[in-house]
Amino acid sequence: MKASLVARLLLLGLLLAFLIRPMMFAPLFAPMTLPGAAAIYTQTSLLSLTLSHLALVAAATTAATIVSVGLAILVTRPFGAEFLPLSRSIANVGQTFPPVAVLALSVPVFGFGPVPTLIALFLYGLLPIFENTLTGLTNLPDDVVEAARGAGMTERQRLIGVEFPLALPVVLAGIRLSAVISLATATIGSTVAAKTLGEVIIAGLQANNIAFVLQGGLVVAAIALLTHDGFVSLERYLARRTGRTA
Repeated sequence: MKASLVARLLLLGLLLAFLIRPMMFAPLFAPMTLPGAAAIYTQTSLLSLTLSHLALVAAATTAATIVSVGLAILVTRPFGAEFLPLSRSIANVGQTFPPVAVLALSVPVFGFGPVPTLIALFLYGLLPIFENTLTGLTNLPDDVVEAARGAGMTERQRLIGVEFPLALPVVLAGIRLSAVISLATATIGSTVAAKTLGEVIIAGLQANNIAFVLQGGLVVAAIALLTHDGFVSLERYLARRTGRTA
């Protein structure tokens, strides 16, 4: 078994142990707290916050993937090429507005809770997926595409059976980037009452408790690292199957 895989399994085991039995780690965090302060955040279950955090990121990334991949497919078809500038502008919207500004503009309309955070993460996740899908679909091997045309495949058959499967490793790289960015960005959702791991970090800042800040930050970092590695493994597997490098 490769050392990197063993390291990732150990990280996953530590993460699960901390989320399920956080008090086991209290001696590690106790030196970082002020006298009499709690060493472990217990106002809300860390496991519950983590699941809520992941659900928010998964929902936003899924929505961003559907919209971005749909737009990229549209503009790479002959009838949709003229919409490329408009689609690129839509995908760029999330990058031009800081997530904090999106939250500030969304709260008066949707109120406090997860919806403003979901909108911010959705907008922020559009561009990487759109650009990667566009790159994947416009950099296909010419001989493979010509062979598909020569075999009499319709445009829809080529897209589903040849072009998208070949582009999939590149598309997944965009989804990976979007998901990892969203995992970190979602922490700001706690400023508008969304249930995320940002709640632990904010509680630590308010109470001058470094242990709380570290707990929130380390859990987010561990999940981001495991998510990144999971996507990379999947991209490499698909790239090998299609004879392309990820």
